[in-house]
Amino acid sequence: MSDFHQNGIITDFHNLTQRSVDALEQELCQFSRRRPMGLILPSLFSELEGPALSGIVDELAKVPYLNEIVIGLDRADREQFLYAREFFSRLPQHTRILWNDGPRLSALDAELGEHGLGALEPGKGRNVWYCAGYMLSSGRSTVVGLHDCDILTYERGLLARLMYPVAHPNFNYSFSKGYYPRIAKGKLNGRVSRLLVTPLLRALKTVYGPLPYLDYLDGFRYPLSGEFAMRREVLEEIRMPADWGLEIGVLSELQRNYSLRQLCQVDIADAYDHKHQPISEEDPNGGLNRMSLDISKALYRKLATQGVTFSSEDFRTLKATYYRFALDLIEAYDHDATMNGLSLDRHSEEQAVELFASNLLEAGNLFLDNPRERPFIPSWNRVQAAVPDLLARMHEAVELDNQGKV
Repeated sequence: MSDFHQNGIITDFHNLTQRSVDALEQELCQFSRRRPMGLILPSLFSELEGPALSGIVDELAKVPYLNEIVIGLDRADREQFLYAREFFSRLPQHTRILWNDGPRLSALDAELGEHGLGALEPGKGRNVWYCAGYMLSSGRSTVVGLHDCDILTYERGLLARLMYPVAHPNFNYSFSKGYYPRIAKGKLNGRVSRLLVTPLLRALKTVYGPLPYLDYLDGFRYPLSGEFAMRREVLEEIRMPADWGLEIGVLSELQRNYSLRQLCQVDIADAYDHKHQPISEEDPNGGLNRMSLDISKALYRKLATQGVTFSSEDFRTLKATYYRFALDLIEAYDHDATMNGLSLDRHSEEQAVELFASNLLEAGNLFLDNPRERPFIPSWNRVQAAVPDLLARMHEAVELDNQGKV
């Protein structure tokens, strides 16, 4: 059960009474008359064969207030797309699959590339961005939720709590972000958030002084969670990173475009478990290794836009400061885990911190060496200004794919 603390920066919706899912859904059905709701599911084809997604679909089939579900399908050939159509066919909501590797959407992606728009590399951010475009083209939803497809502990109450603040007609929130404890099988998880983001934010505050942006990010209880809900206009205006910096990049865009009073965070689960990424110490393009690089670069880029200047010496100082904060936090997490009867491998925790510390320097060098990097996919408002009929053609392409004309 959650506490009732408010940090004074981001409004926090707690789980104080364990209110029933049925009661929440009854209200959401009423809200949906004024604010129709949809859901985005970014998915790799491999997740259709994994242990989580079938259970998620079973739960979503019971959700009465969703008007549409849009699945972004990556890394799928024709036969796999046809399999996906059958896999998701049991959903009673208006459901569409974006076959991102299919010929129709690939042609649109190439066209965007010719205009200097679109994503420079595949990834979750690109997947979500195309799903957002389709949502805008369909016009069926004014509130849109998003969550991952690998949640092993998924229950439909997670979605109900995530959507509630943005869907409520008397609330003024444009965006909500989920949080939860990362505990599974007697272990304390969430290494990147615990061991990279939190100590890095504190180190940045120490080195560069108090900055509103750093206080803002530190106000989120789980800044790396992949569960969002937002108003339709957010989808139109927001720029999305294509890499592992998606969650930090989205929060950065919101801080730039919206009042803090329009943002909130929601306790959406008592326990949460999903696919765990390997450390991938030997592979800088995989696992937590790549994730820590992209997140660090995302933070550096945002601070640079706010007038912070960086040098190689700065990054060495930052690494040392981060390392001290991270080691102190490992001790705190270890003691917390012990009192709660959970296990925590201090050796592997310190190994992760050593990798993350090294990547802070590597990310800094990459940032300094490539100042012209274009990390964000342009907003859909910009795309519509450049190619006014693209959303209509995207809608037509998705409809043809889903109607069997592949």
